Amino acid sequence: MREFRVLLAAQSLSTAGDQVARLALAILVYAGTGSPVFTAISVALTYVPELLGGPLLSGLADRYPRREVMVACDLVRAALIAAAAIPGVPLPVLWLLVFLVQAANAPARAARSANMSVMLTGDRYTMGLAVMSTAAQISYFGGFALGGVLVSAAGPHMALLVDAGTFAVSALLFRFGLRPRPASRRDATMLGSARAGMRLVRRDRKLRALVSLAWTYGFYVAPLGLAVPYAGQIGAGTVAAGLFLAAESVGSAAGGLLLTRLVPAELRSRLLGPLTVLTGVPLLAMVFEPPVWSSLVLLVFSGVFAAYQVVANATFVMAVAVEYRGQAVGIAASGLFAAQGLGILGSGLLAEAVGPAASIATFAAVGVLAAIPAGVAWRRATRHTYEYAGKEE
Repeated sequence: MREFRVLLAAQSLSTAGDQVARLALAILVYAGTGSPVFTAISVALTYVPELLGGPLLSGLADRYPRREVMVACDLVRAALIAAAAIPGVPLPVLWLLVFLVQAANAPARAARSANMSVMLTGDRYTMGLAVMSTAAQISYFGGFALGGVLVSAAGPHMALLVDAGTFAVSALLFRFGLRPRPASRRDATMLGSARAGMRLVRRDRKLRALVSLAWTYGFYVAPLGLAVPYAGQIGAGTVAAGLFLAAESVGSAAGGLLLTRLVPAELRSRLLGPLTVLTGVPLLAMVFEPPVWSSLVLLVFSGVFAAYQVVANATFVMAVAVEYRGQAVGIAASGLFAAQGLGILGSGLLAEAVGPAASIATFAAVGVLAAIPAGVAWRRATRHTYEYAGKEE
């Protein structure tokens, strides 16, 4: 489908550009300040704003035509990144620009997801998400590799300009490659829309169960924050740390494609709870500090099971009325960002006391315990659907 290919190309391009910018930003700030703390703050600002922007700004994807929201957000981000690329920009101004860039990501992501749910209906949407997820993982690592080459060859300012260019091209792809569609609703302010989205999720048993399953992943991201110290603990080097960072994403991309192409839709829904539990099980074994290749296998398997996120995401979006999808997606995504951030922070603090391996395993154990009631809640919320389907058969 032509429109889906446009979405896929635009997302892949801007995702790769984002990774180029993250690397360039870290190098630029560290070169200018010599401060690891300031560098960490700069990188954190590429994640944190979505916690605020998600609930407040995602409703724009419902109140305005979604194609126009995506185009506007990409043009705004292109201009902001281009401003950040100007040599000599003061650090506080640079931080403000980065904050605004990421805040604009929330309505853009919500509009893209909601628009895709209209373009691809039923199980095609789930399969489309799996393809998007795989492409995003490829762009993620490709962007970091390209960023390293660009920064070495042309400097961080030019790398930031390249990122600005990816947003400009993405905006053009959206404008001329997607059909115009009217806004789904215009009857609420941003704050009112945020409240309505939160009420919708809170009052619907299925949606509550789905966000609980999705947010449980926050307990399973400890290896992302502890890859380097864990590699040191088992006597490996920085190459192994890089492999650890890649392993779970590779597993997740493969698992998403396998799950959506080989498993029937109804069975995928039934497997959501068990897969959420299984995501943490391989990480429990890391308490024994296995050697590099064994650790990589554990992380890959955890990633394969973590592909439940693709199914949970698709099920959540399709369970929400079209006119509320942008807002609801923003709320769910913001909660997931918060859970991941807290998981990385908490596991890092625990690692100071018990070591990286024990911290990863501890958070995985808590995640497994949290996933069990979330899975039970999902089973109960969908029980009538399963019973009805059984009678129809």
